[in-house]
Amino acid sequence: MQDTLVPLLEALACDKRLLVLDWLRNPREHFPPQRYGDLVRDGVCGVFIAEKLGISPSTASRHMKQLTGAGLVRAKRIRQWTFYRRDEDAIKKMKDLMRRSL
Repeated sequence: MQDTLVPLLEALACDKRLLVLDWLRNPREHFPPQRYGDLVRDGVCGVFIAEKLGISPSTASRHMKQLTGAGLVRAKRIRQWTFYRRDEDAIKKMKDLMRRSL
């Protein structure tokens, strides 16, 4: 169980990643329409996430890789961009796991 919690806790230990998770809960409220990919079905383009956070795309990519590695978001490639959306089922399971572990 500890092996499962470590990447989750590391991913949640950053205010920027917590912001992204919050924004991705309702992407149409927080991001502009995209030329490619639906904000809800396909996710939000990593470039938009970087711009909203005020960081470089490569730094945003590292943050998103950590969230993806923890199973909190899913990544999808469309053309040359990566789009991210929350994995609500995985988030629910992670919340349950954390409740049982505390």
